[in-house]
Amino acid sequence: MSSLSFKLVLLVGIFIALPVILYGQFEEADRQSRALVADSLRRNGWLVAQALSARLEQREDMPPSELNAMLATFADADTSLRLMFQPRMGGAAGSFFFVASAPRVLADQMGADLDLLGRHGILQSLGESCSWDKPVEIRYRQMDGVEEILTSVIPIQGRRGCWVLVSADNSSALLNTAFGRPYWQTDNVRMAALIYLVFAGLALLMAWRMRGALRHFRRVAGDIRRGGAGAATFAARNPLPEMAPVAREFDRLVGDLHRAAANIRTTAEENAHSVKAPLAVIRSALQPLKAVAPKDDQRSQRAVQLIETALGRLSALISAAQRLGNDTADFIEAPKLPINLTHVVADALHNARDISLDRHIRFIRQLDENVQVLAPDGILDIIVENILDNAVGFCKTGGTISTTLTKTQTRVDLIIDDEGPGIDPGKIDHIFDRNFSFRPAGTGSSASEPSHAGLGLWIVRHHIEALGGTVEASNRAVGGLRMHVCLPRNNW
Repeated sequence: MSSLSFKLVLLVGIFIALPVILYGQFEEADRQSRALVADSLRRNGWLVAQALSARLEQREDMPPSELNAMLATFADADTSLRLMFQPRMGGAAGSFFFVASAPRVLADQMGADLDLLGRHGILQSLGESCSWDKPVEIRYRQMDGVEEILTSVIPIQGRRGCWVLVSADNSSALLNTAFGRPYWQTDNVRMAALIYLVFAGLALLMAWRMRGALRHFRRVAGDIRRGGAGAATFAARNPLPEMAPVAREFDRLVGDLHRAAANIRTTAEENAHSVKAPLAVIRSALQPLKAVAPKDDQRSQRAVQLIETALGRLSALISAAQRLGNDTADFIEAPKLPINLTHVVADALHNARDISLDRHIRFIRQLDENVQVLAPDGILDIIVENILDNAVGFCKTGGTISTTLTKTQTRVDLIIDDEGPGIDPGKIDHIFDRNFSFRPAGTGSSASEPSHAGLGLWIVRHHIEALGGTVEASNRAVGGLRMHVCLPRNNW
């Protein structure tokens, strides 16, 4: 619900639905307004017809000039009146004569005006109008280009024939409505549609450009993540001026990360150097004590052995801490490359088999081809080697270590099973804790080491989580331990 794509789709849906809803509402309002205006105009035409009827009853043989003058008293700037006459006798049945008009139509224009009325079907409806008034909604242009709307054709029954008053109006109240044409052709609708399309286009353009800018930022972030320090900057590749402050803040954040990486690396090296020197002094000073300690004094020999073991453990802890600091800095500064995890696992299995030949451990593998993971160079080697080192260290002589590597569209799964003793269920949640180890000294591939620092699996989890993955440990039902690593697949 919170994604930009969903909001963009919702915005498009609103822009599509809104005009449909509003168009129906406005069309209904226009229809009601048109009905009220037309009814008012027809009433006005009827009143004019009643006034003309009273005058025609007194004198039906008035000359056209008087009829023109009489119509002029009822017409205004927005209304035009035409008086047609159909004699009862002496004329062809159904034929009407143009008698008078207001504004006045000159004699040389009368024929063209009648042709115009005939083209719109007005003359053909006059015969029916002698029986009842017939409201007609026809929009047409006069010869001078002025647009009129015919609103009513009202009959006036006389002694000598049928008079018909044709009333037309070109007031803005009518011209702005849908009289005589579809509602969508009105000027108001067209203007509203134009404004709507402009604003809709601007809104969609802004949304689309914002989405494009975010996608561009994603690509730049990916380039920075893959290329390491100095690979790219947000500000240099920002497509929108409005995003410039955001781009600068991102660049400052990246700069802070690089400085933090440099500090981590420097601190790790300085701490290691400052501690290794005293340890070397202690180790050198221990040698004379070891030489003078009586061989038959078990207490002295035990004390010397404990000191050597502690020194070895401290050295392992210092080396592991320094390596972890450098690896952490590499996660920030080193380029992220598409690494073929299939090759990494295969090489690590080959090395583990070589160092465990004397224990006759059998290795079974099932690896998908070309499994790509985005990571700094060497990090995946550390992860796989530490897990295999743990598996070999606890696996019984003649046991089996099974390794499975599979990939899906978005993730990579690495599962390593051993046939060791497993882990106490009450302590298995601590297997990835720092300085936590069940392995006794002198076991596994590192038999020469006096003891283990308990950092191997902690480093594994640290690196895997830095890559955006997860690692889990669980006891197998048939005995032994299962390590399950899940990493995001490289789809760049």
